[in-house]
Amino acid sequence: MHEAPGDTQLIEVDALGERLSALRLCDRAALTTMARSLEEHGQLSALVVYAQAGQLEINDGFKRLRAARALGWSTVSARVVSVSSVDAKLRLRELHGGRGLTELEEGWLVRSLYREDHLAQPAIARLLGRHKSWVWRRLMLALSLETSVQSDVRLGLIAPRAAVELSRLPRGNQQAASLVVARRGLTVRQTELLVAELMREKDPALRDALIARRLDGPSSGNTPGPRPLRAVRLESDWMSADVLRVHEIAARLEARLLATPLEALTPAAAELLRDALDRLRPVLRALDGVICAVTGQTEAA
Repeated sequence: MHEAPGDTQLIEVDALGERLSALRLCDRAALTTMARSLEEHGQLSALVVYAQAGQLEINDGFKRLRAARALGWSTVSARVVSVSSVDAKLRLRELHGGRGLTELEEGWLVRSLYREDHLAQPAIARLLGRHKSWVWRRLMLALSLETSVQSDVRLGLIAPRAAVELSRLPRGNQQAASLVVARRGLTVRQTELLVAELMREKDPALRDALIARRLDGPSSGNTPGPRPLRAVRLESDWMSADVLRVHEIAARLEARLLATPLEALTPAAAELLRDALDRLRPVLRALDGVICAVTGQTEAA
């Protein structure tokens, strides 16, 4: 993907579209935190937008835009880049590569590339670096899950992983089962057991009756299945996980710093970030010294 860097500019909030927000989940708590940050510190980094069909669309910064609207801001700082619709969607996955997309978000991404951009499944697999079977499974997830259940996920009523379990049910049972999950506050594991129980019942009428009992009947008070034992992690496992996490964070930070120079930020944001980077350098030097000591190297890089 190639994008042409653009100058940061003030853009009217009402002029920005959120078409790609349909491919992402937005946590209410995260939105509240973002609004508080904007109030206290102002906008620290510019939004990234691109033009499509005469409309400026958000590529990065959905929470910042929504928080700005909630605060009554009329303009926001944004950087316009020249990318295609497909590249913008692929960039969504790259921007959230550290945490990763949920399975449902991956399904929405694949469905959008397949239906809106008219890409064949093998082409999508090549772009995402995945096997064709993975693309097919994600596409079937997005297509087989009831729209109402997907709305429940967006509203935070059920967890994305619980929705993946519900997608195994016939479409006629998914909405009612989702209501059971939301009303009873079922965990993902409990949802998995509920779906398994419903799948064993082949008679549609009896399956409906079972859902009604789970929805309106008294809670049994029993744990629906044994809790799996958590594997004991050795100290070497924790250190390996930390090394991998540092690699991921360092790669993401390097990419962001190279893609968005400090000059592209607002003066206040650039000053805060420059100070944070200066304070990060001795931390990295200290870590490098420890690594050299424990690995037997004579001097730090």
